This record gives sequence, structure tokens and C-alpha cells, in this order.
Amino acid sequence: MATFHDSKCRLCRREGEKLFLKGARCFTEKCAFERRGYAPGEHGKDRRSKETSYGLQLRMKQKTRRIYGILERQFRNYFEKAERQKGVTGENLLLMLERRLDNIAFRMGFVSSRAAARRLVGHRHVMVNGKIVDVPSFQVKVGDEVSVKPGSRSNAHILASIDQSKGRDMMSWITVDYEKFTGRVLLFFGPAGVEEFFREASAYVATVPPGEPPDPKTMGEIAARHGQHNVGPP
Repeated sequence: MATFHDSKCRLCRREGEKLFLKGARCFTEKCAFERRGYAPGEHGKDRRSKETSYGLQLRMKQKTRRIYGILERQFRNYFEKAERQKGVTGENLLLMLERRLDNIAFRMGFVSSRAAARRLVGHRHVMVNGKIVDVPSFQVKVGDEVSVKPGSRSNAHILASIDQSKGRDMMSWITVDYEKFTGRVLLFFGPAGVEEFFREASAYVATVPPGEPPDPKTMGEIAARHGQHNVGPP
């Protein structure tokens, strides 16, 4: 199971905006993007790349791949599968990414980031329809029940994430019962939330003066409106 092991904060800095890859830490002063909101590297502060159509498409592709925590080869495999399916390739691609088990566990609020959800699944803490599944890329179907296995329900990290998630707006296509540590997918969900998030976030970043980092509070509010994270400032 290939995993990205380098600093995740560098990915946010490279994209020029917060991708909320480290859960609650992204909302504290420890966030690297708060202190160094420019591209990583020796010349990151002075780098001014010319924006082209290809460059814009590349950045959006990299951003999507990094948000869902997958590497290039796996992303290409998803794209090829989406291309073979009926319908719009981009929508098929985002639908498959949203249906990943680690993403569903994150959406349900059992953990505060997709990276933590990947570890939760890989370490056999998650069950689908009463059976343990340890494959983060497992495709969840409509009607599937996703739950934390009984022996892991006292885990401090899971309990802390659930406490943060309680009372927050949940995605319309899932339902969660935190008392029973279970959730269920209600319907096939579309990628509209992801697309709208990218559209609104990109429009806001374009209004930020050159050399100044985007306001993290504003980015957090945009992300929350489109369900792109489960934790944030109260």
C-alpha cells in the first residue's frame, strides 16, 4: 500500500491554499501555512510562474490527488476506469474517490483527516456491514453500514474526533449514529460539493493580493460550506 511520507504542509504551501490534510492542526498557529504561506523551497518566496491552461489543469489535478491522499499511478488507474464508464469522466472520477472507505470514515467524523482515516482502516478498526475491511480504497455502496469495530470504540483519537464532529452539519448522503459508532450511505452522491469548493476557493484566492497568504478562517468557512472537512473552529 503506497503512501506519501513527506511533509503534508509542503503540499498546502505548493498549492497556495490550505487543503486541510492534518485535521485540527490546520486550525492552530502550528500550521506551517500560517507562518510560511508561500511555495516551499529556497526560491519559493520569489517564484512567480506564468499561469497557462495546462498549468491550471495540472494544479487542479494535483490538488484533487493530494486531498484524497493517493499517488499518481493509483490516480491514473481511477481515471482510466472513469473514462471507460458511461457519463462524464470527471464526475465518474470524483464519485469513485468519494466512495473510498477511508473517505467515508472521514466524512462520518470518526477521524479528523483522510490520512488518519487511511490508518484507521489499514489497522483494522473499521467494519462494513459487520465485517472488518482493511483496504482504504474499498468502494462503499449505497445502503452499506460503516462502523467502528467494538474493540476500538474506546480509542482516544476516535472519541476526540467524534466529540468535535457532534453538532456539525453532516453530508446529506450519509447518516451517522455516534452513540452506536455507525453510519450508513443513503444514496449515490455527486461530486458537486467538491467542484463547488474548488470553484469558490479559487475565486477567493484570486482576490488575495500577490505575496499575501489566503486568510485561513475564510478558507475554513468555504471548506465547511462544501463539506471538505469535519473539524474546525467552533
